[in-house]
Amino acid sequence: MSETIASSPKQKGVIAFIERAGKKIPDPIIIFISLFTFSLVLTGLIGGLQFDTMGADGNAVTFTIKNMLDTENVRWMFDNALLTNWLSFGHGVLGIILIVMLGVGIAENSGLLTAVIKKVGLKISDRWLPLLVVFLGIMSSIATDAGYLVLVPLAGLLYAGLGKNPLIGMAAAFAGVSAGFSANLIPATPVDVVIGANARIFAESQNVPFVNGAGEPLNPATMHYFFIFVSTFLLAGLGAWVTKRFVAPRLEKMSYQLPEDMNLDDFQVKPEEQRGLRAAGVGLIVALLAVYGLATGPLATYTNEAGREVSPYLDNVILLIAMVFAIVGICYGVAVGKFKSLQDIVKAMVTQMNTMGYILVLTFFCYNFLALLSFSGLGTYITYLGASSLESLGLQKFPAALIIGFVITTALINIFVGGLTSKWMLLGPIFVPMLYQVNPNMTPDLVAAAYRVADSSTNIITPMMSYAGVILAFMRKYKPELTFGDVIAMMVPYSLAFLTVWTTVLIAFFTFNIPLGF
Repeated sequence: MSETIASSPKQKGVIAFIERAGKKIPDPIIIFISLFTFSLVLTGLIGGLQFDTMGADGNAVTFTIKNMLDTENVRWMFDNALLTNWLSFGHGVLGIILIVMLGVGIAENSGLLTAVIKKVGLKISDRWLPLLVVFLGIMSSIATDAGYLVLVPLAGLLYAGLGKNPLIGMAAAFAGVSAGFSANLIPATPVDVVIGANARIFAESQNVPFVNGAGEPLNPATMHYFFIFVSTFLLAGLGAWVTKRFVAPRLEKMSYQLPEDMNLDDFQVKPEEQRGLRAAGVGLIVALLAVYGLATGPLATYTNEAGREVSPYLDNVILLIAMVFAIVGICYGVAVGKFKSLQDIVKAMVTQMNTMGYILVLTFFCYNFLALLSFSGLGTYITYLGASSLESLGLQKFPAALIIGFVITTALINIFVGGLTSKWMLLGPIFVPMLYQVNPNMTPDLVAAAYRVADSSTNIITPMMSYAGVILAFMRKYKPELTFGDVIAMMVPYSLAFLTVWTTVLIAFFTFNIPLGF
């Protein structure tokens, strides 16, 4: 089934320029092959270059760019290309993607997702749908990768079921999941802990008091809670407005197609589907009870030998989500007669894996390039250059300008160097103490909040983000000729709006002495 809509009139303005420029951007696979080759040659030219940056202990750390054309480094590339730089990159992020897609594949091929979308689509007002999608995207950050792998494709299915361009829903969900990554209603998320705990280390290593603007001690895990709580509602509303005002009007004029196995002409829920949904409801209860049993039993939080608190259920949340999708999908498939044997379930998983070929090729080149960037020291050098440019601005008397400068610098770096934690480990030791020394009002929690705003807002317009290619693959199910330039043009309004308004809100918190957290 396909739906074709007349081409829109020629666009004008900034978005049109970005769209035209974006169409010239090659496929991400070609981008990463080119970047890998360029970086390899560049290390041969500047290999041996040394530069100093500030370490977490306050002492200067000397970095040296490796010449990756040297024999030992060429050997490193070949020895690590498959197992370390591809399959194990990012703590096995590729495996996480594949496992989630197995669970989602069972649910999707059973017909469950289509039935749920029919059911939900009849009850949700078009007026509130963008708000709901963006809000769910923001909240999904508690489960990190689940938002990218589950919510984005589900949002596309939901919009398709309503007869709308699926890319509208996917864009809104992607904006919530990625650009709103640092916002949430739940305190002490993994991001809060990573940012806060290291901010305290960076501050205390150079005798910077770990207190807020009122001189009160900071709790690393909750020092931003008030700010991210407000940000959740702010960004959900802003994302919904951008969707309605900029994204939907343009995409509604764009042609798209539905996969051959997806027939949403009959949007009424059939009796057998009602039966299947009831069975899926029972399956959901069973799955949640199983998750609860694991989270309070074998996967319960404990203190290890080093005295560190470990939460296995949080570390395995993606696997648990995949398990829930699998159980619920099997219950639905059996109830409607789609799954009559275990072989049918196996076929559902294989069918889903058949769509992952592009992602496998993409991640091979992407992850090997990012590993090269890290191992050679080029990634650190890019961050160092960005940090040095901000340091030279000399804005001691204008703390708001310091915040804006730091946000812009981090946002630009984020386009070229992915990884929230890795950039924070490089930028934090420099800017947490440096900005405090420039102006004591630049407390560690304020600098860390500015970093979170900048790092999140430009995630959706860079091919360096780990899931950029995954999102493109999802969207190509509905528009095969889609390029990453098209995706950038689609997401730029969200990125600019989030970056501008979110930074303004942070400055308002600072100006009116509103605590960022507790």
